[in-house]
Amino acid sequence: MFYWIYDIPTWTVAALFAVTFVGLSWFGAIFICPLLRLFFREQAGWNDIVGYFLSFFSVIYGLLLGLLAVATYQNLSDVDKTVALEATALASLYRDVSSYPEPNRTELHDLLREYTRYVIEEAWPLQRKGIVPVGGINRITAFQARLTSFEPQTKGQAALHTEALRQYNNLLEHRRMRLYSVETSIPPFIWYTVVVGALINMFLVWMFDIGFSAHLVLGGLIAFFTSTMFCLIAIMDNPYRGEFSVSPEAFQLIYDGLMKKPAI
Repeated sequence: MFYWIYDIPTWTVAALFAVTFVGLSWFGAIFICPLLRLFFREQAGWNDIVGYFLSFFSVIYGLLLGLLAVATYQNLSDVDKTVALEATALASLYRDVSSYPEPNRTELHDLLREYTRYVIEEAWPLQRKGIVPVGGINRITAFQARLTSFEPQTKGQAALHTEALRQYNNLLEHRRMRLYSVETSIPPFIWYTVVVGALINMFLVWMFDIGFSAHLVLGGLIAFFTSTMFCLIAIMDNPYRGEFSVSPEAFQLIYDGLMKKPAI
């Protein structure tokens, strides 16, 4: 949901959310408030009644928005950690196979180098579009076939091979978690709930019997803050999309610092 916002600058997204929410609030203050006064103008203590309901509703709705903001931030943080763990396992595996005898060492290095370049140059652009990349499985399978075909000749090689297999399993685990998180997002029904809640909140503000200027200022302020919460949740909802997303920097650092062949 809201996938289009990841194709434009974040500040533009924030401005669009603010204009939409504040504009709707002011539209109601101009056209809906007068109609509501016709129905409820004779109700004694009307502002007190509306204020009570608005306070009760704001607590519930504020908790919902707060929990969603925390959940999306936690998900973004978890995905970033998963990517870092995968890159760390990849670096450890690369160093482990560095002690293998030739020609195994060079072949395994080339396969890991190719996998890393694939993740950076091909897999990540697909993830930014919400597409789960599938090209890495062939590279991983080729590496696994070459790694498991190695026959240790000494106890030292056997211990090294065991550690390499362990790191390889760690790499697979974190890779699966990364791919699984590509399509992670808030379910549409939850978005429906928060949108309905925002409309109810505006409607309760419109029901206050106060001056026109006060409606514009107070309603506009509440609508503006609600828009910032919506924008915050939306831009963090998909961890690989937009400006504030998980990047392949962890893989790039490992490739540049450990795997990249020096220029001749």
